[in-house]
Amino acid sequence: MGKPTGFLDYERKVSTDVSPKQRIKNFNEFHEHLSMEEQQLQGARCMDCGVPFCQSGMTLCGMTSGCPLHNLVPEWNDLVYTGNWEQAYNRLHKTNNFPEFTSRVCPALCEAACTCNLTGEPVSTKENEYAIIENAYEKGYAAAKPPKTRTGKTVAVVGSGPSGLAVADQLNKRGHSVTVFERSDRIGGLLMYGIPNMKLEKHIIERKIKVMEEEGVVFETNADIGKGVKAAKLLKDFDRVVLACGSSNPRDIDAPGRDAKGIYFAVDFLSRNTKSLLDSDFKDKQYVDTKDKNVVIIGGGDTGNDCVGTAIRHGAKSVTQIEMMPKAPDERAQNNPWPEWPKICKTDYGQQEAIAVYGHDPRIYESTVKEFIKDKDGNLKGVKIVSLTWEKDAATGRMNMKEVSGSEKVLDAEIVLIAAGFLGSQKYVTDAFKVELDGRTNVKTAPGAFKTSADNVFVTGDMHTGQSLVVKAIRQGRECAREVDESLMGYTNLYIQ
Repeated sequence: MGKPTGFLDYERKVSTDVSPKQRIKNFNEFHEHLSMEEQQLQGARCMDCGVPFCQSGMTLCGMTSGCPLHNLVPEWNDLVYTGNWEQAYNRLHKTNNFPEFTSRVCPALCEAACTCNLTGEPVSTKENEYAIIENAYEKGYAAAKPPKTRTGKTVAVVGSGPSGLAVADQLNKRGHSVTVFERSDRIGGLLMYGIPNMKLEKHIIERKIKVMEEEGVVFETNADIGKGVKAAKLLKDFDRVVLACGSSNPRDIDAPGRDAKGIYFAVDFLSRNTKSLLDSDFKDKQYVDTKDKNVVIIGGGDTGNDCVGTAIRHGAKSVTQIEMMPKAPDERAQNNPWPEWPKICKTDYGQQEAIAVYGHDPRIYESTVKEFIKDKDGNLKGVKIVSLTWEKDAATGRMNMKEVSGSEKVLDAEIVLIAAGFLGSQKYVTDAFKVELDGRTNVKTAPGAFKTSADNVFVTGDMHTGQSLVVKAIRQGRECAREVDESLMGYTNLYIQ
């Protein structure tokens, strides 16, 4: 695979980023990609390793190592190296319905598991993937390919996030007639409104949706199933229904002063921002404006980072990010060996921008909110935080958080964004379809299956497993589509891996 000595002959090279102070002037993607010739040399770095951990997608110590889609990484890296771009696209698209999304937003689990990590730097697989899919659109390889025959079976997919789109794409390729229902005004779910433009420009989603429409998938927006549209109608009109509504309940912060004006869930903040951008380039003022305001973000994950970058682009006076966990090490610890996912400190684009604008990292580790402080009119004016320490419980051996006495301090804040994760599916949807839930309010199925307790109703994605990655949502959608297809036809020939 690749050039036998490629990883020795060529150093890892990736796209360059527009400087932080320049890119914060707009909401555009900011990567300047390699030329096709340079990218081919990066494909040459993929070595002929005996076991390609990059495509394993296995769980090690509770973390995923390698690609959950089991992408045929060494194969298409080799095809990139040899310049066979059409065949590279065919091999990539065999396992991944949406490389245009994953090549932008996936954390590159494949690269973390790359064998080159043992003594050097991994193959730039994610950027090879980007080059493959963008070239495929340019050359016409990714054009619509409608199924030649139809089965006469109908499927409704509720939700148009990555998992719902994967289900729809797979079942449509099989020849079933698929309609996707989305409660928002645009198709894409999390991809459209949960991920800001800097990471995924929305014309990229619209480009793929247009292809799917040309292939026969029907999309209906502003269709809130369980409210505006009755679940009974879908169950009557379609042979099967797939629930792909995501893990949509944001985790709240229960602290005094929570009712202060100026506190928002991160998902609402990001959604309103993107909608206002797309609708009017912010002229409608229907977004949360952070200009000249002190912003505190509660939560240290990808969503929190997206809030940092968005707040800065609107001209925030200051941005602070509160994290309960301690700072991860800058390099792999000895008890976190390859090919495990590296538990190291990641300074993402938003934090990089904060450092450039404010002169320091926005993150405060091992801290939590004690109180939201209001002024006399009920507006937020500050956040009281307290430091935490981790202690092992002698009886259970579990690590517990404890507040550090006397460590309280107050941060100026006119806006707080809660990015503390999500807590399962929304009740009105699950009630409408009368599906059984597990203890985490995710829709319950048999282990490894997607059929719910309700007749002809299936579930996939975060609504099934809880909050996870886009690449895992796509994998879930592909597996669910296979099970739906088998229930309709008595057998299935849909390819998963």
